[in-house]
Amino acid sequence: MSYLLPLFVHLLCAAFWVGGMALMHFAVRPAAVATLEPPLRLRMMAATLRRFFVGVDASVTLLFVTGVAMILATGGFRGVHWRVEAMMGLAIVMAAIYVYIRASVFRAMRRAVDDGAWPVAAGRLDLVRKLVSLNLVLGVAVFAVAVLGRG
Repeated sequence: MSYLLPLFVHLLCAAFWVGGMALMHFAVRPAAVATLEPPLRLRMMAATLRRFFVGVDASVTLLFVTGVAMILATGGFRGVHWRVEAMMGLAIVMAAIYVYIRASVFRAMRRAVDDGAWPVAAGRLDLVRKLVSLNLVLGVAVFAVAVLGRG
């Protein structure tokens, strides 16, 4: 049980984060572009991202906590399989990108939305989209390493 509960939480958090990025990228944003004028779209996306990021904050934290817990439960960092090192490295890059989005780009987007500076807000949202696309690719790579690296 000392390994299974962290594994369950770890997988749940990874699914939330990567699945949420896919939902935002492939469904929510395109639907907003197709149906809403820029001021409404930017307000809706800012509100949606704000709510999503609360869950991502928790997920990223729990991913690192449970990842380290599972490593410690299986003997520690010495001698971990290459795929664990690869997943940890990718996770650090993904977390750094997320922190940049959350602390800088999204903050600037929200400020621009609050000020009614729609072109600035649109530019910041586009940068969020590009960075989320990168993180989505990295997240899929983590899943691939986790599963295909077992061979």
